[in-house]
Amino acid sequence: MKDRLNDAAYAAGWALVKRLPEPVATRLFDAIADFVWRRRGKSVLRLESNLRRVRPQAPDAEIAELTRAGMRSYMRYWCESFRMSTWGRERITASFEPEHVDRLDQALAAGRGVVLALPHMGNWDLAGAWVVVTRVPFTTVAERLKPEKLFDRFVAYREGLGMEVLPLTGGAGTLGTLAQRLRAGGLVCLVGDRDLSASGVEVEFLGEATRMPAGPAALAVQTGAALLPVTLWYDGTPVMKGRVHEEVVQPQAGSKRERIAAMTQAMARVWGQGVFEHPQDWHMLQRFWLADLEPRPEAAAQQQPAQQQPKQQQPEQPPSVPGPAAEPAAGPAAAPAAGASAPEPGPEVAR
Repeated sequence: MKDRLNDAAYAAGWALVKRLPEPVATRLFDAIADFVWRRRGKSVLRLESNLRRVRPQAPDAEIAELTRAGMRSYMRYWCESFRMSTWGRERITASFEPEHVDRLDQALAAGRGVVLALPHMGNWDLAGAWVVVTRVPFTTVAERLKPEKLFDRFVAYREGLGMEVLPLTGGAGTLGTLAQRLRAGGLVCLVGDRDLSASGVEVEFLGEATRMPAGPAALAVQTGAALLPVTLWYDGTPVMKGRVHEEVVQPQAGSKRERIAAMTQAMARVWGQGVFEHPQDWHMLQRFWLADLEPRPEAAAQQQPAQQQPKQQQPEQPPSVPGPAAEPAAGPAAAPAAGASAPEPGPEVAR
């Protein structure tokens, strides 16, 4: 029943919100954000806790305002997403102003594949649509949702924006397909600042340990593609801003695993600076740092006495491959419930 209600809520969003006059839609989603923020439900409290880690010296009043602004930024993502299917090329082009996009252009012109890697900031779907309209189509990954009909809606939405969408799970050879696109000089875009799988890379992010997917760096190492981190933010205008950062260069020394880990840490450092500068636009309404995560069953199993573990060598796990989840973790279907958190997504290839 809950799955069917979620699907119905998203279907209604896509069907109705795009028909509202834009000022009405904007005010409606701001009101929803403020309503949820005042109720201080689980997702809002988690966002507030995360923002305290980003700005540990900030007073309570500042954190409260950042959290309110964060909920408005998050709901702006949803308002735009529900309306973007009606936007033409001109509107998409005018709605995003990225800095240093020449770094993407130069890599593509040289015939290299490119991995654009983003955290959950701003509206990554709008950034993707802008790339399709002004540059080239690209390939991405979507996390599967229940019910299947809801997953299909998100895939159809992104494919309608011009993206090639591969399923995170249940699809054959997702990692191989991404590598194939990159070797052909294509573009892959992945959202990957949060990883709950067993194969994520542990990194330092704003002073604390977390895990991030190995996929972006692993694909760059495997194919020679350029790994370009991207950050996004809103500045109070209708136009989203962004930056294509300098390439994360593959180290010359070290094993493959060590090189992937070093590149993932370098990427995390860039994202961390972006989040520190624009914390209200980081849509992290879930547990993020390792200190906040509950123990994993597999971690407990690894702590069993050595004699209980099989002696044979285990094969190396494939790298986790991030991509935009079919939905952010607490979608608008949960918002009117006044702070009741939507279910967190499962392990991501990442998200």
